[in-house]
Amino acid sequence: MKNKITIKDIAKLAGTSVSTVSRVINDSPSVSDKKRNHIKQIIADNNFQPNMLARGMVSNKTQTLAVVVSDINNPYFTDLISQIEVISRNAGYTLLLINTMTAGKMNKDNSTQLEINAFKNILERHVDGVLILGGEIDRESVADNYLTALNELNDQIPVVIIGQKIDGCNALFVERDQFRSAEIITQHLLALGNRRIAFIGGEPGIRITSQRLAAFKETMNIYSKVDEHLVILNDYYPQSGYDGMNSLLNSEEKLPDAVVAINDRVAWGVFRALHDHGLNSPDDIAVGSCDAFPNGEFMTPRITTVNQHNESLGKIALHFLFQLIDNKELNRTEETHLPELIIRESCGAKKRDEKND
Repeated sequence: MKNKITIKDIAKLAGTSVSTVSRVINDSPSVSDKKRNHIKQIIADNNFQPNMLARGMVSNKTQTLAVVVSDINNPYFTDLISQIEVISRNAGYTLLLINTMTAGKMNKDNSTQLEINAFKNILERHVDGVLILGGEIDRESVADNYLTALNELNDQIPVVIIGQKIDGCNALFVERDQFRSAEIITQHLLALGNRRIAFIGGEPGIRITSQRLAAFKETMNIYSKVDEHLVILNDYYPQSGYDGMNSLLNSEEKLPDAVVAINDRVAWGVFRALHDHGLNSPDDIAVGSCDAFPNGEFMTPRITTVNQHNESLGKIALHFLFQLIDNKELNRTEETHLPELIIRESCGAKKRDEKND
């Protein structure tokens, strides 16, 4: 079988240097028309397909961004990556998606090392920039070897992290207002007259969990009080909501008036557990979510939730990353991101309004 021709082979056939061939590939004007046409003819005759590294030999860019995600099955990440894909493509970049599978049920004892290995892989791919979504960086206690590897990556390639800023990390962070999202939904459920409110979901030791739980407790203590029996931390998935709600329904404790779910998927599990016990939301227990995922308006009931505006997050993160790649001074005018309450059926507000009409 014939070996695949390389840029070095093209240069040898053309009697010129690899850098000259690369300039032709990249449409650089610093090559004579005669030589350019000669090289293009050799490329055509040999069906040569230049790769991104060849294109980048002059510009020092591969027009590729690496996106590191801890669980591609999480709708939050899926939605966010979709936004990043659109913006990147319009800017002429291709995405290299690295799913470390280190979150939730896929979490392994060597999760930290898996993410460190991902950083090494990225360096070998010669990408122009890196976006990190979740994983080890979200933990309350970040491993020292992970932080060292991340800073070493950032020293060589611009890195932007969508997550909560931590001390000792030199990369740029785009932060979501985790506290405000939980505060908004808790205030809303309290305003509807609920006083005994449960909190379900979220893995212990993760910043998202601790910040949203802190907001829930602080807001509750202004108007009511927190019953620790009603706080169940397990994970971020439908099974987490189902197990948590079942635990409350099967306990001898008084049932809550309402539930704050850490995200929409957990709320889905809560709805199923209520249904299996012959109950429903909002008639028996009101439900609200801290974090909107796609298609929440098609669930039964439609979920009252907080929209984190992932489209803005992706835009802000790439706005910064492109500036870092081009060695420009950071312009933070894009850094605007506010959670928004979306009132639907599960909280009972619409039903109450209908009764008052």
